[in-house]
Amino acid sequence: MLESRNIVKKFGSKAAVDGITVRFEPGHVYAMLGPNGSGKTTWMKMAAGLIKPTAGEMLFGGRPVDLESRKEIAYMSTEPYFYAWMTVKDVGKYYADFFPDFSYDRYLRLLERMELTEGLKTPELSSGMMAKLKIAVTLARDAKVWMLDEPFNGIDLLARDEIRRSILEFAADDRVLILSSHLVEEMEAIADRAVFIKEGRLAEEDDLEELRDSRGVSMADRYRAIYGRVEVEA
Repeated sequence: MLESRNIVKKFGSKAAVDGITVRFEPGHVYAMLGPNGSGKTTWMKMAAGLIKPTAGEMLFGGRPVDLESRKEIAYMSTEPYFYAWMTVKDVGKYYADFFPDFSYDRYLRLLERMELTEGLKTPELSSGMMAKLKIAVTLARDAKVWMLDEPFNGIDLLARDEIRRSILEFAADDRVLILSSHLVEEMEAIADRAVFIKEGRLAEEDDLEELRDSRGVSMADRYRAIYGRVEVEA
């Protein structure tokens, strides 16, 4: 459904993404893993159609990613992207105006789970509350592909449990979920496929069940083997 073919993105002379070929199929939850700066966010932004590749192709349904594909791909960035005047209710109305697949009823249910209320003002939200708001408004879209960039950053342990349950609820045979993170242990309980990115390149792809059953290793084990002494941030 979503794939990149030898995709490259350079900023000046530096290649943030350097020739990644990878395919994401419906019915799976993918962990896109790698230390900060490995190229995960840049790849996602190209998949979302927010930045253009320097070379290669980014395809959705066999066609180049464009304005039309944005209607099917829901992307949650790491950066705050709401206007300072907005309340939580305004955020939902803003999304409903832009995305025909946005469900306000689903948004309200997700807000309740995240313990957020419509009257809260976005500038007054803590980093954890903002992270939960971004997840709620993204998952409220009835998209074919959901991409969540670092969804657990700034969120406490109990809230992470609720977010995991919410993410898994929306996993379906005709949908793709891609979660980018450097918090490997959090991803182990959610994903069934792993894509390891190292220095802008694809280092490895794994079916996690096969990895555990056939090779007797976990996703965290592979992370340590691939990145060696690279420090995993808490």
